[in-house]
Amino acid sequence: MDSDLIQLVNKLQDTFANLGERAGGELDMPQLAVVGSQSSGKSSVLETIVGRDFLPRGQGIVTRCPLVLQLINNPSSSSSSGPSSPQYEEWGQFLHVDKRFTEFSEIRKEIEAETYRLAGQNKGISKHPIHLRIYSPNVLDLTLVDLPGLTKIPVGDQPSDIERQIRNLVLEYISKPNCVILSVSPANVDLANSESLKLARSVDPQGRRTIGVLTKLDLMDAGTNGLDVLTGRVYPLKLGFIGVVNRSQQDINSERSMADAMVAETDFFANHPAYRNIAHKQGTKYLSKTLNQVLMNHIREKLPDMKARLNTLMGQTQQELNSFGDSAAFDSQGQGPLILRLMTQFARDFISSIDGTPVNISTKELSGGARIYYIFNDVFGHALNSIDSTGNLDVQDIRTAIRNSTGPRPSLYVPEVAFDLLVKPQIKLLEAPSLRCVEMVYEELVKICHNCTSQELQRFPKLHAQLIEVISELLRERLGPTSAYTQSLIEIQAAYINTNHPSFVAGSQVAASVAQQRRTNLSQSALPQLRPSSTAPSPNETSSEGEEDDVTASRPGPNGVHRDARSVSSPLHDRGGRPLSRHQQQQQNQRPNSPSQYSARDSVMKYFFGQAGQPAGPHASSSSGVTHGSGHHHHHVTHTHSTAKAFTEVAVTTSVASDNSPLPRTTLDGSTVAFEMKSLEKHIEAVNAGPLTLSPREEMETTLVRSFIASYFSIVRQMIQDLVPKAIMHFMVNHTAEHVQSRLVSALYKPELFGDLLHEDETIINERARVKALLDAYREAFKTLSEISLKS
Repeated sequence: MDSDLIQLVNKLQDTFANLGERAGGELDMPQLAVVGSQSSGKSSVLETIVGRDFLPRGQGIVTRCPLVLQLINNPSSSSSSGPSSPQYEEWGQFLHVDKRFTEFSEIRKEIEAETYRLAGQNKGISKHPIHLRIYSPNVLDLTLVDLPGLTKIPVGDQPSDIERQIRNLVLEYISKPNCVILSVSPANVDLANSESLKLARSVDPQGRRTIGVLTKLDLMDAGTNGLDVLTGRVYPLKLGFIGVVNRSQQDINSERSMADAMVAETDFFANHPAYRNIAHKQGTKYLSKTLNQVLMNHIREKLPDMKARLNTLMGQTQQELNSFGDSAAFDSQGQGPLILRLMTQFARDFISSIDGTPVNISTKELSGGARIYYIFNDVFGHALNSIDSTGNLDVQDIRTAIRNSTGPRPSLYVPEVAFDLLVKPQIKLLEAPSLRCVEMVYEELVKICHNCTSQELQRFPKLHAQLIEVISELLRERLGPTSAYTQSLIEIQAAYINTNHPSFVAGSQVAASVAQQRRTNLSQSALPQLRPSSTAPSPNETSSEGEEDDVTASRPGPNGVHRDARSVSSPLHDRGGRPLSRHQQQQQNQRPNSPSQYSARDSVMKYFFGQAGQPAGPHASSSSGVTHGSGHHHHHVTHTHSTAKAFTEVAVTTSVASDNSPLPRTTLDGSTVAFEMKSLEKHIEAVNAGPLTLSPREEMETTLVRSFIASYFSIVRQMIQDLVPKAIMHFMVNHTAEHVQSRLVSALYKPELFGDLLHEDETIINERARVKALLDAYREAFKTLSEISLKS
């Protein structure tokens, strides 16, 4: 019964070792771990227990891999007959080699070779164990794990962190609750400096599962002994201390037999005055019996926990195996329903990701349909709002468009053709971000398609790839119509400019606002030029001033060009361009129909068409001053004569006598190209090369057109921002969601494709086989444990 327990653990260790490190790590099996410093006598203790020399020896670190040593008592072999039977009484067998080793020197060589293979040649260590099983009639059933010796300083070509590596490896074994620690300490070193006891205490502070082994008792200084340690008075352990005397290096060199060493050890304890009273509890034989009894008791104690743990592992492994599904070698009747189920699940996951109802919703980042909403609301909306409606239009462009739209005729009002000509290219600016919005939504739908997967679908990589390809093709088909319709939305807005839109700003209101602003600016600039009220000009002075103003009006401007006859007069000047006297200003302000009392539309109509009985615009004559002073007829004639005279003088390139008159622009050869009548191109180039100067009327017209463009562009932008997401949802998103199931079925539900689509990945096949083997091992171990429980 007891031997069956140890053999059961040995069998479980071999089984889980074949299945890999993960399987053995899941089940914490009872075992004995030998821990000690280098040269503390660990290997000698193990060899004495076995009764054979089979472990590598040498200077420095020799044990560089964990050695799982299974000792199996084989009494039947001793009764075998025949001349060749003695050589088969004891043998060894490795788990990695299918060979029986009858010579223990070959076992030593195989351990060295396997150590070099696992740990390399540079004295490093490896955590992968070497499994060795020894059959002998001279051993008790026992399982030991020989761990590398603890060291402090790297020697030779050892890694610089060799101490940390060995310490972590030892802790990995002894920290398990089901591990019994065999702490080996030399007696000729103070026990307070024992590294093995220090590590054992860190994981077993109460000493419940630690056995102390005291070696080299025969090498202690004369007059000293280890009696206090062996009796537990120095460092108490529940399982106690056991003293042993191993062979010395000289005995090993002289090939002293294990039997002689055992006899010498017994005599040492029996004849030593300090140990003779406890000799029956010391020595290698007593150590073997104690370890065998401790291991069996430990296994018996941990047996219920092992069964519970195995039961849990079987459930987890069964669930993992179910996730891989059954084998893909289905018959013709089972392949079709499987593919149809996987396609339906894929389509359902795709639609739920768009709708925001997936099974697993991420709380860390946006996903699925939330990213599409982010594109509509944030990315696309910010892109449209960042477009400046008139940012790429300067004053020269607007003035040129106005002039080109009127032809050879002057305009009475801002021409509508110029507004249409300028606003259509601005509407086209909305096309690029709209088409980019379509592309971004398409890219997000493709990402959603790639993210729709399941563990069962991952079994069939070809089927998964085909599902993604079919939906991607459906999305590509919808990309063209969606982009075309989005582009047509922009073209529709540019095809007809609806100035009657309720949200479009009224032209009269804009004009009145611009005119009022213009009058305010000119009033502020003309206030310092007003004469004192006490000085009343005579008619002659008035006529002279009128002549001077008219001549100045006909002088060339800063670019050498005549001032535009369409310029707007200041409110502080009369229709002839002369400054109003204070008396005239007061009478004009006292009129019941003053501009401040007009409505917005009346102000615009007055500016462009004049009042009843008066001319309009800057061509109004000075007859507005008929009721305000004498000599008005003479003033009109004089004004006309002076204007004609000024034009004649300018035509012959003579300067008008004025200190403030700018000189005409000249070229390098001294010719006045601005007034050269021979070349129109030179005239235009000269005007465009100089600083831009607008007449008051041109300034008002450009401001009006810019305001109209901004107002209408805002209307179109709002409509595009609303219509483009709707078009994308209708033509691409909703259409794809509605037709994804039918497209998948029509494209992939074909019997001739079932075999290729259901081809499993090799990784999945291997993983399923591994999990299945692990589950079978767990079931077999559980069955064995149940039988042991029934026997007990």
